[in-house]
Amino acid sequence: MTTDTSLDLRMTRILPASPEEVFDAYTDAEKQKIWFSILDEEPGIVEIEVDLRVGGQQTAVWGPDRDTLFREVQTFQVIDRPHRLVTESTGSTPDGMTMTTHIEVTFDAVDGGTLVTVVQSGFPAVEVRDFFSQEVWVGALNRIEAYLKSVATGD
Repeated sequence: MTTDTSLDLRMTRILPASPEEVFDAYTDAEKQKIWFSILDEEPGIVEIEVDLRVGGQQTAVWGPDRDTLFREVQTFQVIDRPHRLVTESTGSTPDGMTMTTHIEVTFDAVDGGTLVTVVQSGFPAVEVRDFFSQEVWVGALNRIEAYLKSVATGD
């Protein structure tokens, strides 16, 4: 069996907080509910449940209204707080398309904060991988960064 690594996504970003703070923002349901919509002009629907244990799941449902909901279920495979998180993720779009991928996120202390590295594999096509690297992860990390900055400044 061979793996097509050309369909793997790998990206990094330095976030302005400690690995513990970034890990918790990424995995805590109440914190996620804030950052999922922190940059939105109009409030939408955000429902998140997290059972943070190996074999446990995170379920996130979000969208602008009840008729346009995205859903993601991540099953935790490795939890090494605050250094590493590995999940299997199955997502679905409002039109019923689904995709399952493998995600590994690491959190490394660096000068200025935490280097977050995301490696995601299992994309069905280059276009889907590129959408995740240019839109999905950039948007998520932008939101987490905005959340961390708001916590740091007390906003």
